[in-house]
Amino acid sequence: MAKSGKREYVWLECKECGERNYRTKVNVVGGTPKLELKKFCKKERKHTTHKIRRK
Repeated sequence: MAKSGKREYVWLECKECGERNYRTKVNVVGGTPKLELKKFCKKERKHTTHKIRRK
């Protein structure tokens, strides 16, 4: 059986419009990672940088 690690859900928020579009799990054992990804924003209708935000 797999171990249950210290993972929690975070939202990925668009840097341009501020809308939270995606939700993902991240490992928070050594602190929250500084994650920035290029994802598609439905509001902007283009690929933009998304950053981690907690709800």
